[in-house]
Amino acid sequence: MSEIKKIGVFTSGGDAPGMNACIRAVVRTAIFKNIEVVGIRQGYQGMLECNFWDMTARDVGNIIHIGGTILKTARCLEFKTAEGTKKAYENLKAHGIDALVAIGGDGTANGADRLSRTFDIPVMCIPGTIDNDLNGSDFTLGFDTATNTVIEAIDKIRDTAASHDRLFFIEVMGRDSGCIALHAGIAGGAEAVLLPERETAIDELIEKLSSQAKNKKTSSIVIVAEGDKNGGAYHVAARVKEKFDFYDSKVTILGHLQRGGSPSSFDRILASRLGFAAVKALLNGRTRQMVGLRGNAIVLTPLEEALNISHFKLEDDLLEMINVLSI
Repeated sequence: MSEIKKIGVFTSGGDAPGMNACIRAVVRTAIFKNIEVVGIRQGYQGMLECNFWDMTARDVGNIIHIGGTILKTARCLEFKTAEGTKKAYENLKAHGIDALVAIGGDGTANGADRLSRTFDIPVMCIPGTIDNDLNGSDFTLGFDTATNTVIEAIDKIRDTAASHDRLFFIEVMGRDSGCIALHAGIAGGAEAVLLPERETAIDELIEKLSSQAKNKKTSSIVIVAEGDKNGGAYHVAARVKEKFDFYDSKVTILGHLQRGGSPSSFDRILASRLGFAAVKALLNGRTRQMVGLRGNAIVLTPLEEALNISHFKLEDDLLEMINVLSI
């Protein structure tokens, strides 16, 4: 790898609270190290369209508290082709960009890995996804904020559930990962949580709700991750109502409000640490790695390991706890 003089930074895939704080850290750390920074708008699509922004330290002022991403984000099918990857690299090279910081989820990291291996451009990835489903980091950017958003919704819904003796099914994001559902379920005191990683039969759920009703529970909250094998919250609620009519049942889909909003203090600090570390790692000659947090230490994980979903699993103690504490 030649000496790095100009770093490109971009966000890709789904937005996550904390991305702006991370962009700020990347830009200001690079400039402090006398490295130029180019913001690439709309992710890989922006690479193909030369949507570049020569950034200064002032360009990232007053954004640490803002949700979403000032660099925008987009899905780009063309980049996945060999021709598209080559075009992106040629555009980067023409603009003098000789290293990249990619902020996003597994799709973002896969694209950065392919680009780097094909054209030997240094890349460092930062896990920015509310799903919290990448190896190499205990927490991903946006997960804490999204979970807090869900907990606030659960608290408000529980007020009306208790007032009317109702059963509420609350659907949260998590097509392949049940992290938000599990953590929010525990923190929100849910009576049951349905996860993509652990199939729960409808009869098993009904039995649990019946047992709780016999123990004089007059209202209940069931959290349903959108990727649960039984289908979405409406489908689960309908099947439960067919066999169990003790409660008046209602459904709430939280949807994309989980992605928005001002990032929590945890996500702001995490974003700053990861952005700072990513630039330092590139300047120290590291490439094709993900910057993450393990315990309270910043660690680097090879991308092939970070992207190995078979190594990712939910915490066993939390899975046990959700059943114990909901009796």
